[in-house]
Amino acid sequence: MSRLRAVALALPILCVTVTLAACREEGDIQISSLEFEGVSQVDKGALANALKTKKGAWLPWGRKRYFDRRDFEEDLKRIVVFYHDRGFPDARVASVDLKPNEAQDKIGVTVRITEGEPILVADVVFEGFDVLPERPMRRLRRELPTKADAPLDRQLAAASRERAVNLFRDHGYPYAEVRLINEPLEMRRERVTLRATPGTLAHFGPVEVTGHASVGDNVIRRQLTFEPGDEYSRQKMKDTQQQLYRMELFQFVNVESLDDKAKESPELPVRITVAEGKHRKINFGVGYGSEEHLRARIRWDHVNFFGGARQVGVEGRVSSLYRGVRANFREPFFFNKRLSFNVEGQSWYASEPVYTQDTVGGRFSVRYDTSDRQFFSVGLINEYQESTIENEALNDPTIWDDLISLGLDPRDDGRSSGRVSAVSLDFSRNTTNNIIDARRGYVLNAHFEQAGGWLSGSYRYLNLTLEGRYYMSIRRRFIWANRVNIGALDPADNLDANIPFHKRFFVGGANSNRGWGRFEISPLEPNGLPIGGVSMLDASTEVRFPIVGKLGGVAFLDYGNSWVDRWSIKAGDLRYSVGSGLRYQTPIGPARADFGYQLNPIEGLVVDGEQQQRQWRVHFSIGQAF
Repeated sequence: MSRLRAVALALPILCVTVTLAACREEGDIQISSLEFEGVSQVDKGALANALKTKKGAWLPWGRKRYFDRRDFEEDLKRIVVFYHDRGFPDARVASVDLKPNEAQDKIGVTVRITEGEPILVADVVFEGFDVLPERPMRRLRRELPTKADAPLDRQLAAASRERAVNLFRDHGYPYAEVRLINEPLEMRRERVTLRATPGTLAHFGPVEVTGHASVGDNVIRRQLTFEPGDEYSRQKMKDTQQQLYRMELFQFVNVESLDDKAKESPELPVRITVAEGKHRKINFGVGYGSEEHLRARIRWDHVNFFGGARQVGVEGRVSSLYRGVRANFREPFFFNKRLSFNVEGQSWYASEPVYTQDTVGGRFSVRYDTSDRQFFSVGLINEYQESTIENEALNDPTIWDDLISLGLDPRDDGRSSGRVSAVSLDFSRNTTNNIIDARRGYVLNAHFEQAGGWLSGSYRYLNLTLEGRYYMSIRRRFIWANRVNIGALDPADNLDANIPFHKRFFVGGANSNRGWGRFEISPLEPNGLPIGGVSMLDASTEVRFPIVGKLGGVAFLDYGNSWVDRWSIKAGDLRYSVGSGLRYQTPIGPARADFGYQLNPIEGLVVDGEQQQRQWRVHFSIGQAF
């Protein structure tokens, strides 16, 4: 049988060698396409990534790939090994088709593969796992890469063993060993047994800190997620490392246990090694977005201000929508390592499609981190704000009464001003794997704000907003992303004038309903001007997928609206848009372009003084829409 397989593999290689004998070894023929036929039980993308032979980019400025005879001959062998590793012992390359173009400078490659029948996993058996808690064991069984009735993939089996070992190390057993045992059964099926030897139960010992200079030893130690005497956990050491990196004080952090496998000591000392980075930083950035247009930003930060990891920063920003200066101070250790407080001050100007606004004032907040993924905070807001309505509304006397009800006096250039004094409560939980470009996990945010009452001020209202995001990876290539955001404003005495205009809800824009521009979806005045609502729903669902290299795409459905009725969401009034977009990965996040098309346009909408007839919008920005 082995000789027949060798002959079967040699034939396509011989064909290729004869056909391209005149080619240089380095390759002088571009690869225009690389196709696989007969592939149905493995991922074609993973198969292509395992080969050296690759097709060139279709973009004119993209990387060109050239055919190399020796690499391709080795790739035909790699295909067979690839299949064997994934449980297909009878897989072979049936034939190879090479199609040069008329100019003989490009070639299309087609590889035909006979996969054969796989060896399946009959079941997965755990032995020696009795010392572990039941809840993490249930999760291990549920999430184990090796699944019953799936092909016996060697890489997934190795990953399953590694995950089992890490589970022991996360629950006090640093010396645990796990062996993989395959037991052949009938009908091309094998039983996979994970046989564990837990070893000695261990606890954390003394903690040694090295490498620090200006950062105090106590600053580092208060970031520990464990104490000497606690049950050993590899995950807690990783969490400590992440906590130290998050402080932005260090360019290198290593947290390691000084274990001795020969002795299997029940007490493991820990060494933390750090290398301090620059504590004073200046960042400057210039960019372009479809809403802000040209924008510039400069920020100065000191991350160890007067020691103790205190942070102070000053930021200046200018664009067509915003300009101003903001400053903040953060005390990271406020009587408790999980308790911190933050003081912010700003002088900020915003020019929105509906209104302009000047804000001067500040905020004070105290935050409690229940974990590295979840926090609560309470804050005080004291800001003086002045808003001005757009001229289109001021020139229509028939709606002056409505403007006055919003706190905007048309006899005084449509301006309103006052002091917002409020208390706020916030909750956030983030389990995503990446804040900028999440692939899995969820985000929950809640904000409550109460203005007026014992705080005095010019306004009296209650503001509640809730947001949920969910990300799921599908077959390792696709990301299904979802977002729902709802909000409610409730003014005291049912008077809209008790709500500052800038607090009203608008929907639409690059990070909202992308079929419309910024703040274009809301209740309208008779002249077509959006004036914002006191209830809001803003939601999106989209699928993200790779295209080639760093280039990816999305397809999305956005929907939402805002209403003048309090605590009311009317499904029949939702505005929908569909569209697609491109994403290009950069060091600071994905650069994106989105095209959104309105499924049910807003009749009578006026933007910048003109009736809107266009049912589509294009948005450019950095970072995912949500």
